Amino acid sequence: MKRRHFLKELVAGAVASSVLKSSLAEAAFSAQTAQRYLRPPGALAEEEFESRCIRCGQCGEICPNRCIEYFDLENGIDSLNTPFIVPRTKACILCMKCGQVCPTGALKPLERTANDILTHVRMGRARVEESLCLSFQGKTCGVCYRACPLQDVAIRVGLLEQPHVLDGCVGCGLCERSCIQLPQAIKIIPNHIIKATAS
Repeated sequence: MKRRHFLKELVAGAVASSVLKSSLAEAAFSAQTAQRYLRPPGALAEEEFESRCIRCGQCGEICPNRCIEYFDLENGIDSLNTPFIVPRTKACILCMKCGQVCPTGALKPLERTANDILTHVRMGRARVEESLCLSFQGKTCGVCYRACPLQDVAIRVGLLEQPHVLDGCVGCGLCERSCIQLPQAIKIIPNHIIKATAS
């Protein structure tokens, strides 16, 4: 009887520890990804982008995926009416049409070619939280890989379709948008956050 009680307590403790570990990992993941918005593809560095953007709205009008939104005052006065993308809501399909209509060069005019996209698009970079990812928990998934327009350049899969982000990731957010896990196991860390952390 004592042995059974001991085993029961041991299993309960292990489950509680696993849940706590997962919760802490997600909290840390969320804290690092505060203010997670992306600028459209080809955007200049944040300060220069904000000073050059004339808030004309043409990028959002031409976007076939309707993923471009505009800031109100939630991101400060400098960002008012500037375009942004929230990948979990709707990701960028890298059509490159927004830069073609930007009248000021706040968004570079780029072609929809692998060379232009890989050379000039830096919206952010995907990051996988392994403790949340089904494929790292022994349940094969691979949805993020199949959603990626740059398979084996931006992301590759390993055993059980475990995703591994590569240097070719441009941060379009299609992987994050497609993730079936809640909270999602793959998130885009925006370029402006990466740069701020590095400096």
